[in-house]
Amino acid sequence: MAEAQEPHTVGNGLGPHVVGQRIVVRRLVRGETGPSGGPALTDLLGVCEAFGDGVVVVRPETGPPVAIPFADVVSGKPVPPRPSVRDRVPAREAQLRGFALFPDLVTAPLGDWVLRDSATATARRANSVLAFGPAGVGDAVEQVVAHYRRPVAAVLAGSDEDALLTGMGWVPESHESDTLFQVAGTAQVARAVRSVDDAGVSLVEDGGLVTARVGDRASGVAAYADDWVGFRSIEVDPAHRRQGLALQVMAALLGWGAERGATTAYLQVLGDNAAALALYAGLGFRTHHRYRYLVPAGTRSASSG
Repeated sequence: MAEAQEPHTVGNGLGPHVVGQRIVVRRLVRGETGPSGGPALTDLLGVCEAFGDGVVVVRPETGPPVAIPFADVVSGKPVPPRPSVRDRVPAREAQLRGFALFPDLVTAPLGDWVLRDSATATARRANSVLAFGPAGVGDAVEQVVAHYRRPVAAVLAGSDEDALLTGMGWVPESHESDTLFQVAGTAQVARAVRSVDDAGVSLVEDGGLVTARVGDRASGVAAYADDWVGFRSIEVDPAHRRQGLALQVMAALLGWGAERGATTAYLQVLGDNAAALALYAGLGFRTHHRYRYLVPAGTRSASSG
């Protein structure tokens, strides 16, 4: 008699091809009865470690691996990888972490919105209301208009707040593209810049910020808080571009942040800045969220910082 062959797949979706992938398996629970009187079922989510010898082995997110006999598998399929901790941080919280880049920032709550003012910074991030999510205050928009000489609101693109303000006649603050808040693991960025020689970069700390300079050819600023390091104002003199100077600045700033325990790096870039996006993508940065600035009609500018 010929020996029975193992099935190539079980549960209409599981097979040797899912080893190493994150999967969900619906299985029978032997000896138990379900709510309807039939067999009891349960789901197990984890990484498939083995498929063969009559079992599929799954390592859940907590606890030891579980060997599930093929006969107990009702269904199963691969599922997307679990998002990293930094990707699960809400957009509003990520923005709050970015406040570290403006040490003199004065903030005031307006319900769940945040009024932001800086005496020294001209960036919109430091002189606008952060309107991510409902304000919870009936006259929030009126208070924003009263607070600022030139009201500017940062809103998630396509959000209810975006619709609320545009419905009241607010328009994009400038002709620029939406802003992308990007994040990366510091370990991943460190691997990407490990061959970059940053010996010629000087670092100067002042007031919670560190500034990296390569003479008068390139510079950048970073801040550290709550295990996140943020970058801004990465600039290279036009006459010295395409020489790797931006990478040198980034490498030096990343090293500074990593020494302080940063596990996540972040920055913000305009969505149509192809050169910067290519640079940051090569370092492992990806978009966490997209937002834009709105102003009351009649106060739009041609460009902004």
